[in-house]
Amino acid sequence: MTNTHDGVGAAEPSALAVGSGSVRIWGMSSAERLQRIFRRLGLEAVRGASSLVAADARWVFDEALLRALARRPRVVLVDDEGVPAAVHAVGDAVARLEAGEDIATAAADYPRLTASELGDAYNSELRKREPPILRRLTQGDVRAVEKRLFQGSYKGVTDLVTKYVWPAPARVVTRWCAVAGITPNQVTFASFLLVLAAFWLFWAGHFGWGLVAAWAMTFLDTVDGKLARVTLTSSKLGNVFDHGIDLIHPPFWWWAWLVGVQAGPHPLPGSTLILGVIVGGYVLQRMLEGVFLARFKVEMHAWRPFDSFFRLITARRNPNLLLLTPAALVGRPDVGLALVAVWTGLSLLVHLVQVLQALATPRGQVASWLAR
Repeated sequence: MTNTHDGVGAAEPSALAVGSGSVRIWGMSSAERLQRIFRRLGLEAVRGASSLVAADARWVFDEALLRALARRPRVVLVDDEGVPAAVHAVGDAVARLEAGEDIATAAADYPRLTASELGDAYNSELRKREPPILRRLTQGDVRAVEKRLFQGSYKGVTDLVTKYVWPAPARVVTRWCAVAGITPNQVTFASFLLVLAAFWLFWAGHFGWGLVAAWAMTFLDTVDGKLARVTLTSSKLGNVFDHGIDLIHPPFWWWAWLVGVQAGPHPLPGSTLILGVIVGGYVLQRMLEGVFLARFKVEMHAWRPFDSFFRLITARRNPNLLLLTPAALVGRPDVGLALVAVWTGLSLLVHLVQVLQALATPRGQVASWLAR
């Protein structure tokens, strides 16, 4: 990381945690959480460096805030009441901080910026607008801060089950995992085992138990990402593992479901066509999303309000399970799969129109409505 703000070139700053952050949040002390942020940003504790990011360990910081601060020398980060929480110091202020002076004294002449002034409220990775968190942590408000951090870890644009059904139970399970020391990759591996279980159960025609495994997998798929974000333990390998499973398994589930249906009392006519529509439609949808992102540098589902709404219900795994579940419960899994085929075809048509509309939009004007 190189500081280039206002034309100032400088070496990567060192890191310093000041204060005693002993209150525990998401299974770790606020001081340990701060150190994890420093490590993720590549900031090391090196005495005598020319610049220094010092942060009060008694505060809870959004990682994006300290990343932004590391690029802004001679700036103090303050809360909405003007209380200093962190600083990017240079020159004499570095020595004073290392000697034990507090942030307010060591950087008395630095300009003050609030979290909203320093950080960007739009998170392109999570596709939402949300002010970055900066809060002094006390024992009495641990649960409130945990809730706020969990909310901040959630994607703003996703399917309706993930958005409206899973948040409350997922927060409970995520906290239990954090306190118990269960890692995100362990949760992801458990979800992978459930992928295999659901596949086998669907194939064998045990649709009820297969749906139990499938819905449990979708729940853990919510938990692992949130656990990684709130505990600051996400990794490239874990991300590839998680997203690789998400991307690949749905067509195999629908194939297995078809095999189970064909062996049951209500086999589907034109099964090859139905499977081709479902699998081909899924692949083409994901390809269109990739083309959209590569061409316009913005997620298709984050472009306009309608696009974000349609992501709630488009023919992806969870909405498809919502079609399959009631059909299986009334003993007609064949009808459920036929509905999935129809909805996949319609969803593909919508996505194709979205791409064509974007291509017809003047260059440079396709941007996320959430970033405005």
